[in-house]
Order: sequence, then C-alpha cells, then structure tokens
Amino acid sequence: MTDLLTRRQVMAGISLLSLGVLAGCDPRSGGALDFKYGKDMSNKILGRSFKLKDTQGNPRTLSSFWGSMPMVFFGFTQCPAVCPTTLARAAQIKKLMGRDGGFLQVVFISLDPERDTPEVLDAYVKAFDPSFVALTGTLEETAAAAKEFGVFYEKVPSGDTYTISHTSTSYVFDSRGQLRLGLSHSLTAKECTEDLLTVMEVC
Repeated sequence: MTDLLTRRQVMAGISLLSLGVLAGCDPRSGGALDFKYGKDMSNKILGRSFKLKDTQGNPRTLSSFWGSMPMVFFGFTQCPAVCPTTLARAAQIKKLMGRDGGFLQVVFISLDPERDTPEVLDAYVKAFDPSFVALTGTLEETAAAAKEFGVFYEKVPSGDTYTISHTSTSYVFDSRGQLRLGLSHSLTAKECTEDLLTVMEVC
C-alpha cells in the first residue's frame, strides 16, 4: 500500500504542475486506461442521465457529483451478502486511499423503493461510512436508472417476502462525469484501490 500512496503522491505533484496547461486532466482522459483488475469502461456511455433523489429529498443527477470520483453501486438494504460486503469494501478502500479517500464519493442506488424508505437508506449507508450517499426514486425512476447503467435486477420470491437478484458491479466515474471503471464484487479492497488511483492520475 505504501507503494500505491507514494505513486499517487508523485502523480499528484505532476498534476499540480500541469494544471495551467491541461486544466487538471491528462491528455489520455478521452481514451482507454490500463487497469490491473477492473474493467476499462472509458468507451461506454452509461449512467449519464439518471435522475433520482437523495435521502433528504434533493434531486440528484450525475452532474451532482462532478469534482469528485463517484463510485455507483445498485442494491437494497435487505440484501443478505453482496450489498453489505460491497459497501464495507468501499469503506475500506477509502481508508486505504489515505487523504485521497475524500475524493471518492460512494453512491448507493436502491433497487427496492417499496421497502427502502429514505430514513432506512440513510441509516444503512451511513453505518458503513458517514460520507456515503444513498439515492432512491419511484419504481419507474428506479427502472430507468438501472436501464441507464445496463443493470439487471428482478424480484425473487423468498418465503412470504422477496429478495432481489441484481448486477453487482460498481461503476466508477472520473471528476468530469466520464465512466471509467467497472469493479466486480470479487475484487479485494486493495485491488480496487490500485485501479482507483489510476483513474485519479488521469483526472
């Protein structure tokens, strides 16, 4: 991890020196990136036009998170395994990133608006990290957001209630709102951190 942070600090210094010329972004910002673990999604057009609300009722779109590095994940609060482990991993990633962790904005989008009230959602995500943001919408808005990201989900009966089967990818955007990276649920926090630092080196 020391190697990762040292690498990031060096690149941060280079970026500061080049702000006047490059407006804060590397010339590679429009092309593919070299990730070791995640999937390069630089040429994918996903997630650009979703419209949902945060737990305080404020409208949120992708542009709401410009200037940070949004990491978007779809799930639901009664998820038995994938969602809590993904959010716990995200909290660990922020710690591994050190001071750069403040640049990462985790965004959790509920696929279960019928049960995930704003109060439930807010308490759920903040149990992992106070900075995490949860978004929700109507059933129609949720379906539209999932479609915008290419996320699959469906209700699965479970006794007298239901669970939800869904895509478990985390989608990472750069500070200008361009999709960059897809992180699978199987990756470790350390592996994710290394790829996230690669995104930060570009923009």
